Amino acid sequence: MDLKQLEYFVHVAEMGSFTRASVYLQVAQPALSRQVRTLEVELRQPLLDRNGRGVTLTEAGKRLLAHARSILQQVERARDDLEDQRGAATGRLAIALPPSVSRTLTGPLVKAFRAQLPRANLSVVEGLSAYALEWLAIGRVDCAVVYNVTPSPAIDLQPLLDEPLFLVSARPSTRAARVGPPITLQALAEHELVMPSRPHSVRMLLETALAGDGRRARVALEIESVPAILDLVLQGECHAVLAENAIRSSGQPQAFQLRPIGPPPLAATLWMATSAQRPRGPLIEQGTNLVQGLLKQLWR
Repeated sequence: MDLKQLEYFVHVAEMGSFTRASVYLQVAQPALSRQVRTLEVELRQPLLDRNGRGVTLTEAGKRLLAHARSILQQVERARDDLEDQRGAATGRLAIALPPSVSRTLTGPLVKAFRAQLPRANLSVVEGLSAYALEWLAIGRVDCAVVYNVTPSPAIDLQPLLDEPLFLVSARPSTRAARVGPPITLQALAEHELVMPSRPHSVRMLLETALAGDGRRARVALEIESVPAILDLVLQGECHAVLAENAIRSSGQPQAFQLRPIGPPPLAATLWMATSAQRPRGPLIEQGTNLVQGLLKQLWR
């Protein structure tokens, strides 16, 4: 078993076809098929079911695919680490962003990354903070912007900024104020809400604050998508608790009314998370600094 065999197998498995994989890899199809077949002979079991429409993974193939991806990622990270030792910001930076942040940050981040780090590649993955931390732990991403995380010895955390949270409702008319009067936690507990399910960070933050006041959130609907939540709010189905950035990036911010929550103000903290168990080379250092600068500029 060698790295080339694993790379060929991964591409065939992901593309579901020797033909498509050979075009992508620019390798003759017979040579590609021979390498994968050699891998199957060495492992003494079939990895792919071949049919007229392409290939599908066997149970053994599914297990090997997970291992092969991890092995190839580790090899790539080893190369990047050696480049980092030379002081060059090269390689690939994978960053995880919460959906509400990704909609505003991704475009400016890609543009700035290309301008400032032309020798490096950027990969942006979107997901909730809980999933982002899992991806960071297994090495799928190099850094992550997350909300309200619990400190851990395996994770280095750097605070980025605080985002005030608002009770978001459909704006009753264009004459109504876009930012309404503050609402207390006690009054907010009487409103029916549409929110993501646990362990979404804003959901957990709100429920913790209400529990401290001896109250519970009235969650009428659990929806994971912020755009879908805002659609339901506009239909007058219920209210939401979100940061203003989610409203700004909705495409129709004037359609919503925002009411600050508090006192004391309810705010979510954005953190930059990196692994404490892997070295921070020049690419991660410069990439995270770039993200921090853009966040402060765009959220100002």
